[in-house]
Amino acid sequence: MTTDQIDDSSAPLIEHLIELRNRIMISLAAFVVGIFLAFAVWNPIFNFLTQPICNALEDRGQECGLVLIKLQEGFFVAIRISMMAGFIMAFPVIATQLWRFVAPGLYKSEKSAFLPFLIASPVMFFIGAAFAFYVVLPTAFSFFLGFQQSMTADPAAVTKNPDVAGIVFQGSMEQYLSLTTSFIMAFGLCFQLPVLLTLMGKAGIVTSKGLAGMRKYAIVLILILAAIATPPDMMSQIILFAAIYPLYEVSIFLIRRIEKRREAELRAQGLWFEDDDSTSSDVEEKPPAKP
Repeated sequence: MTTDQIDDSSAPLIEHLIELRNRIMISLAAFVVGIFLAFAVWNPIFNFLTQPICNALEDRGQECGLVLIKLQEGFFVAIRISMMAGFIMAFPVIATQLWRFVAPGLYKSEKSAFLPFLIASPVMFFIGAAFAFYVVLPTAFSFFLGFQQSMTADPAAVTKNPDVAGIVFQGSMEQYLSLTTSFIMAFGLCFQLPVLLTLMGKAGIVTSKGLAGMRKYAIVLILILAAIATPPDMMSQIILFAAIYPLYEVSIFLIRRIEKRREAELRAQGLWFEDDDSTSSDVEEKPPAKP
């Protein structure tokens, strides 16, 4: 290969790298703008995130309040909320830049197959996050707060046993945000399972028959994932498992539909060949008859 040929072959690579740099810079700029916009409203966002714990405390007749254990804790909570909300606001721009970089290298059929998954991924994350916020967190917080031993909640207990120690929830602002966002992220990411498996099925990497045959292994893996992704309590792990395993079955159903559609298309084109190995192996070739 001559020097001119090497230069010609490297030119497209340099152009792709320049385009990638520009796409990344646009995405970073959108992320930074999102952070500044979110920082201006971080307090209402935090108040919205405290709804599960406030509702659980109000059900017990307690006031909703969190404390600052460290002096700089409030500032770092504001920064953390701003970064998360900034990424959410910048995600449409980031996804658009990713699509514009990848789309020119895809065939028309690949674009039509990949684009629905690019849209379904944030939708499924939002569904998982909403499920965690409106269903899982209220249940978990109500369970955790049941271990309080508040003398004001049961005055009769003070009369009968004046030596009872009052145990009242006084949560840290930073720890509460960390626990809440951990739940939301865990469920949001786990709800990506149908998107990931269906995309792999579309690419032919996995099959519905193979996934169905691995159910017992999937149950063990989901239990391990639930133990890692959630706080160390059995109830949260059971809730996460009960939410993820049906998604595994939904993935098998979706992949089966994709396989049937692919089979119908190949049959229409005359390119489908039945696998006759199982039937041909049972048929023995008879020797020719003797004259």
